[in-house]
Amino acid sequence: MNEHIEKIKKAIEPLRQQIINHKVYSAIKDVNDLKVFMQYHVYAVWDFMSLLKALQNNLTCTTVPWFPKGSADTRFLINEIVVGEESDVDSFGNRKSHFELYLDAMQQCGADTSQIERFIETLKNNGDFNAAFTVSNTPEEARNFVDFTFKIIKSNKEYLQSAIFTFGREDLIPAMFLSIVNDIHKNFPDSISIFKYYLERHIEVDGGHHSNLALQMTANLCDVNEQFWKEAEQTTMESLQKRIDLWDGIYKQLMQERKVEPAEHAL
Repeated sequence: MNEHIEKIKKAIEPLRQQIINHKVYSAIKDVNDLKVFMQYHVYAVWDFMSLLKALQNNLTCTTVPWFPKGSADTRFLINEIVVGEESDVDSFGNRKSHFELYLDAMQQCGADTSQIERFIETLKNNGDFNAAFTVSNTPEEARNFVDFTFKIIKSNKEYLQSAIFTFGREDLIPAMFLSIVNDIHKNFPDSISIFKYYLERHIEVDGGHHSNLALQMTANLCDVNEQFWKEAEQTTMESLQKRIDLWDGIYKQLMQERKVEPAEHAL
């Protein structure tokens, strides 16, 4: 494995452990708790797709007339990931993006999709993020998470986009969360079967094959540029902190709904 990749993994491990061991998972007891989780998390699922398409736009030629752009190896890596994320299959074999699959899961369990739908519709109409956040009443932590992702997208630095795509999104679902979802599924199979499938598919595709492709893509883009690697490490750490903040927001919301004072650091 690339020594720079290993260095980043070592640097971010404390933050990864905070995410994997976060109290938000043990706070999810039933379908209603899961609804709250999904109403926040769906923003991260959506902006993941935006980050993916930013990488494809920057690393391949997506305009006409076509010209060769960048490394063919890197083009292959991002295009293969795009196919899997943007046009995967649901449990019935229908083609769906992972975001659309997540919306299906929310609708099945009765989670409110109106916020994310208003956000996307407003953004589609006028391109104004602040207006979209306001109209949809997006939770502050979700807004900050999306804002950070789009700050990196707008930087037009492919190596930073690749870094947070690779290290800030993959391999962050702990076994404990899967166990909780499986337990809820036993009692409410007709409510969360799609979400269970989404998680299993995410681990199978995103956390395995796609994770390896993304690592190679980041290595290709940073190459032997020490400054790129340094920036990639710092930006990845910031990305993981935004994930922790998002989880804190969900945990706080869950505790408020139970009228319980949240733990000081929620970690």
